Amino acid sequence: MTDPIQLPDLSIEKDYDGESFSAIYTTTVTVSGGVAAHGRASGEARSSDGVLDLDLRMPAELGGDGKGTNPEQLFAAGFAACFHGALSLVARENTLDPATISVEATVAFGRDPEDGGYLLRIDLVVKWPGVSPQEATPLLQKADSLCPYARMAWRGTPATITLAS
Repeated sequence: MTDPIQLPDLSIEKDYDGESFSAIYTTTVTVSGGVAAHGRASGEARSSDGVLDLDLRMPAELGGDGKGTNPEQLFAAGFAACFHGALSLVARENTLDPATISVEATVAFGRDPEDGGYLLRIDLVVKWPGVSPQEATPLLQKADSLCPYARMAWRGTPATITLAS
């Protein structure tokens, strides 16, 4: 028998403390290039705690063998899980049962017509049987404003790139 999973002790407002960013959780994942010296084509992704440990492969649509996961799948999983968590929190705060909620994230990788670089497009589809669109819409909007993945996608996110010495 497994222990019951504890829900996170997060809320819409109680975690907020101050005018600047304050990390609640931090993780580090390192990707190396693998046999092809190319993180996307043959990379290895390992988290600092060892929980994430997987091989990355290029999808067949991009010329790879498609025999492993890829960054877009990982991003889609993270986005869907994060949005699901935000919506579950909002549902509970509105005395609704989130048990039937599912979130499908579709991530498309393509070219930016402005400069030929690469872009991601994200589409989320939420299924919530038994909840009307009129009831769900404001809750979806609230979840969208809370979910850090959605905030990153719609507003951008601070990022730094540093060359280690």
